[in-house]
Amino acid sequence: MQHINIDLPILDERKITQWIRSVVAIFDKKLAHINYIFCDNETILAMNRQYLQHDYYTDIISFDESQAAHIAGDIFISLDTVKENADSYQVDYQEELLRVMIHGVLHFCGLKDDDAMAASTMRKHENQALAAYKTL
Repeated sequence: MQHINIDLPILDERKITQWIRSVVAIFDKKLAHINYIFCDNETILAMNRQYLQHDYYTDIISFDESQAAHIAGDIFISLDTVKENADSYQVDYQEELLRVMIHGVLHFCGLKDDDAMAASTMRKHENQALAAYKTL
């Protein structure tokens, strides 16, 4: 886990790794490596402009490097946007951060969120993953 222009959140890396392994196993995948890079809004905006030609803030940008059944890639997360979303949705910041972290992993597992039905399926898997995290 890395950080750009922001303080690194306090996370139990061993628990997170165990959690991600259990989630990807549901999709018959194995964890190769995932790099989480935590950044601020300005960094994610610059990345959106450079790589996606989007001129707006997002909470996450993921770069999938998975091969066959091995999940791998880089996941950039704007902690500014995560905090704003947690406040807006009136949820705990840590829970929102975990949701965004697993959201990127679910993309690597093949889930999409580009229409209402796909977004609903994504949210269902996020909720299941968050429930599983609480049992670890």
